[in-house]
Amino acid sequence: MGRGPRSTKAAKQLRGLIRSGRRRLQPFSGTPLLPLLGLVFTGAVGYRITEGWDWGDCFWTVLITLTTVGYGDQVPAHTAGRWVTALILLGGIVVVQQTLRWLLGLQETGYFQRRRRQRHLRELERMRNHVIVCGYGRIGREIAEQLSAEQVPVLVIESNPQRSDAALDRNLAVLAGDATLDETLQEAGVERCRALVAALPSNAANLYVVLSARGLRPNCRLIARADSDEAERKLRQAGADAVVSPYIAGGRIMAASALRPLALNFLDLLAGSNCEVEEFQLSNDRQRTEHLNGRSLIELDLGRRTGGALVLAIHSAAGLIANPIGATTLAAGQRLVVMGSLNQLKAMEELLGAALDATSVVQA
Repeated sequence: MGRGPRSTKAAKQLRGLIRSGRRRLQPFSGTPLLPLLGLVFTGAVGYRITEGWDWGDCFWTVLITLTTVGYGDQVPAHTAGRWVTALILLGGIVVVQQTLRWLLGLQETGYFQRRRRQRHLRELERMRNHVIVCGYGRIGREIAEQLSAEQVPVLVIESNPQRSDAALDRNLAVLAGDATLDETLQEAGVERCRALVAALPSNAANLYVVLSARGLRPNCRLIARADSDEAERKLRQAGADAVVSPYIAGGRIMAASALRPLALNFLDLLAGSNCEVEEFQLSNDRQRTEHLNGRSLIELDLGRRTGGALVLAIHSAAGLIANPIGATTLAAGQRLVVMGSLNQLKAMEELLGAALDATSVVQA
């Protein structure tokens, strides 16, 4: 009888575990650890036989002999015990020297650094629904601080050691590497992240990041930094969901502060409250949105059923409807911009149910 699919799969998993174990043990193959342990045990047995000490004293004497610390509490009283000591010293000269050389070899080949990096990557694998910030310059630092203030998990990708250390000083998760490489983005968990922000100082580097991230995860929300209109156009063509120019955004905020200070103060108050503005993307599948299609906001009674969530705007192919009235109807493919507390937004998500494709926080 042939083996079933389960047994074949189990056999493959077993072979994979064996290969993984061999790779982990490879640096320890041919090491002098076994001879060293054999020397320690043999010396302890020799003292046990010749001097009659208990096992603790035997191993203690072997230890201080190999380390050339010397005797201070007990010494061999018999000739046979002295011979055991001499053999331990002669064997220790060779075995201890080989052990030290082996440890230095591991250090030179970067084994310990690789082990630390592997442990770090395993810690990063546990991150879920986080925001990846590529670049920890002035823009990246501000982004990370704002997200951390809102209790959002942040992972910084930075190749500059000084900037990496600065991010670590802020208690941020850091991955040292080149954010333009697919391997680095995969290690950062682009498949599990909430969003990715390309805040590198170079437009070309941000373009590479967006292209790589979009290829690895087509539905990932990507935000990129740009220094010119041409760079913004290319980043959007590459798949960026939002492109921000620090200079243009800063100028608009300063102008708005001069013309509409109350509005900006309201946004600052909103950022410090428990309210969030969140986007709810409705599916293009009409069957999934059947319970919403053609129904108005009054009919759905979203405000009462969610405990007070407010629909601020509805975006569709036809354009943006700001502050929609109660007679506004919902349809497949629309994006709802909703403001409310965490509980209210959670209730909105449950109410939309199968019609919902994705959610994303606009502002907390």
